[in-house]
Amino acid sequence: MGRVTERRKITRVRDGAVSSRPDTLVSEEPLEIRLGGKPLAITMRTPGDDFALAAGFLVSEGVLGSAGELANIVYCAGATEDGSNTYNVVDVTLAPGVPVPDITLERNVYTTSSCGLCGKASLDAVRTSSRWDLREAGAQGTSPRLSLATLTALPDRLRAAQRVFDRTGGLHAAALFTLDGELLDVREDVGRHNAVDKVVGRALQQGRLPLSDTVLMVSGRASFELAQKAVMAGVPVLAAVSAPSSLAVDLACETGLTLVGFLRGTSLNVYAGEHRLALPVTTGG
Repeated sequence: MGRVTERRKITRVRDGAVSSRPDTLVSEEPLEIRLGGKPLAITMRTPGDDFALAAGFLVSEGVLGSAGELANIVYCAGATEDGSNTYNVVDVTLAPGVPVPDITLERNVYTTSSCGLCGKASLDAVRTSSRWDLREAGAQGTSPRLSLATLTALPDRLRAAQRVFDRTGGLHAAALFTLDGELLDVREDVGRHNAVDKVVGRALQQGRLPLSDTVLMVSGRASFELAQKAVMAGVPVLAAVSAPSSLAVDLACETGLTLVGFLRGTSLNVYAGEHRLALPVTTGG
C-alpha cells in the first residue's frame, strides 16, 4: 500500500542561513474507483482508508445508503499497465439486487485534491436527493440543541487528533463528533472532500448511517460539495474553520442543514439552521 508520508531533500533558508535537510511531505497518489469492474472516478488522495474513501464517495453519489448494500471492495491486482502499484485501483461490488446507477455509463468523474468533483453538467446534477430528510430529523424541539461551549471546542479537538498534519503541515481533516463533543472518528487527506468521504465511508461500513445527532467538523472551508456530502450522509450539522461558499449556504437552507463557518476561538458565523444551536439572545440587527 502507498505511504502516507515521504521524505525529500530540501534547501532551507532561515534568517539568511542556508542549510540542506530532509523534509517530510504528505503523499499524493491517484485512486481509481471502479463499480462492478467499470471505471467510475479518479481522485488524487493520500493513501490509506481507500475502501472507506470509495464507500463514502458512493454515499455522496447516492449509490449507497447502508452497509447491507455493499458486497465487497477489493484492490485490483495488476491493474496498472507496468504493474508497479496495484493499490491505486479499487473495485466496488454492490450487493445482489442493488441497482447499478447510470453514472457508470454516462460519465467518468475526475476529482482533484483541491476542488473535488469537476465537470458536473449543472447544479441540478450535483443536487442528488438524499435518503434522509434533515428538516424532518432536525425539526425544532425534536433533538437536543448543540451548546456554544461544545461547538467552539471542536476545532482544538480536531487539531489535536491530526497526527499526520503535525509532521507535514499539508493535510486537511474531517471529524465526526456527538452533540456532546465526543470524538467519534477523524480522517486526514490531502483533499478535504476525501477526508469527508473516508469518515462517511467508515460510518457506512460500521452500519451507522444516517449520521443523525452528529457534527461534521472540517479543517478548511465549507464548499458546496462538502455540504452535499453531509446531507447525503444524514449529518445535521456541518462546521468549518473557514468560510462557506454561497452555494453551500443555499444548499443548507434548502435541505435543513445547520451550517457554521469561521469557527475560531469563541467566534463563529451561523449561515443556516440556527435552531439546532443553543444561542444567546440576538444583540444586533
